[in-house]
Amino acid sequence: MIRLFRMEDYEDVLRLWTKTGGIGLRTLDDSYEGIEKFVRRNPNTNFVAIEDNRIIGVILSGHDGRRGYIYHACVAEQYRKQSIGRTLVDKVIEAMKAEKITKVSLVCFADNKLGNHFWCSQGWNQRSDLNYYDKSINEMNI
Repeated sequence: MIRLFRMEDYEDVLRLWTKTGGIGLRTLDDSYEGIEKFVRRNPNTNFVAIEDNRIIGVILSGHDGRRGYIYHACVAEQYRKQSIGRTLVDKVIEAMKAEKITKVSLVCFADNKLGNHFWCSQGWNQRSDLNYYDKSINEMNI
């Protein structure tokens, strides 16, 4: 079953993120408060996959009114290769379309072979024509 993410899911989702390779977590952005702020801003674009009352997959996504972004998409290892990840992505695309967003992007660490393979296999285009930059403006957000 796929449903919208709720803040009551946070501890289980955090456990899944920390068990999954290739997920980069930040102390402030991915704290309970940080995720609560994100979900409040994007209430219809974040989903969990559940089986036997356990969260087995999660995808966070949001938009700025123009472009959508996917963050922290993962499925528990023992549930992979069952189209759960693809179904979560499809839910995000459906939600973004409902909010009139026409393009969705994501960042995947270069050394995350499993993640990069997944995104390519789902028809996402890897961009080589631009550089990604970021700057932390709060030294507490490591």
